[in-house]
Amino acid sequence: MQSKITVVSIIVENSSATEAINDLLHSFDSYIVGRMGIPYREKGIAIICIVMDASSDVVSSLSGKLGMLNGVIAKTVTAKK
Repeated sequence: MQSKITVVSIIVENSSATEAINDLLHSFDSYIVGRMGIPYREKGIAIICIVMDASSDVVSSLSGKLGMLNGVIAKTVTAKK
């Protein structure tokens, strides 16, 4: 399957999910090009942006697993090329 550049945007509303998120990201680290995390303390959330170079199956697997975590929202945007 063809590899594409995808951005996974994650909003963390439940800080107790942080360890599970980091474990998941570590298990997909061979596909991750870069990562940026922003703690938004005033709102009590964290925003994480992940850039991946992976097939749609791999991206779907990660975003689905993230979305199953309590208090975590994950959405993806994939480049057309």
